[in-house]
This record gives sequence, structure tokens and C-alpha cells, in this order.
Amino acid sequence: MNLQERINNDMKEAMKAKDTVRLSAIRMLKAAFIQNNTAVKPTDDLSVVISHVKKLQDSLPMFPTGSDAFVQTLKEIDALRPYLPQEMSEAEVKALIDQIKAAGAKDMGAIMKELQPQIKGRFDGKKASDMVKAALA
Repeated sequence: MNLQERINNDMKEAMKAKDTVRLSAIRMLKAAFIQNNTAVKPTDDLSVVISHVKKLQDSLPMFPTGSDAFVQTLKEIDALRPYLPQEMSEAEVKALIDQIKAAGAKDMGAIMKELQPQIKGRFDGKKASDMVKAALA
């Protein structure tokens, strides 16, 4: 079962359970899939989910902490977490950076080029960039 089929099944379950928060989050995700599928240059399903969750996370600072919109957005992010890959720890990313450095990559660009596909959706790219800078220092 691919990701879109899984999301369709989960949407049906959310409808039956009358879980409005989860249903709303899944519907917005499905809209992102439709938009991606009709785009000139569509991306893979996982990238769509990662992008959508990142947009939700980036919108959090716009709302006052504790407000209804803030809480609603947090609940939507939590409802979409099962579709994201398992997150990596900082130690795992550090080990990957050390492994790439040992393979001969000496500058930031080369290390990030190899590291990015391995951590996509599993670790924050900004933190990874900071960790690479620290490893090269």
C-alpha cells in the first residue's frame, strides 16, 4: 500500500470516528497531493508530506502561544506525524557526518550534498548544517 492509499484509508477511519482534527489535517494533505500531482514538475509523496508538515511548523510562530489556532495547528502536526519517516537523533547525524568526512569530503558543500538525501524528512536541515560547520571547525 503506497502512502496516498494509506492516507485515503486513514481519512475514511477519521470520518467514521468523527475525528475532526485528524480529518481536517488529512484533507489538507490530500489537497497538497492533488496540487503536486497537477504541478508541472511533481515530487514524490514523501516530499509532499514533509513540505506540508514543515509549512504547518513554520506557521506556529504566527499564532500567540496557547491560542486556539496554535493548539489546532499542533494537533494537525501530531495527526500527520505517522506519515513522516522516523526521526534521527543528533548522534546518528554526527556519525553520518563523520562517515562522510572519512570518505574524503573536506568542504561544507560536499558533505551537505551527501548528507541531505540521508536525513531528508528525518532531521532538521538547519541543525545538520550547524553540526557540519562545527565538525569542520
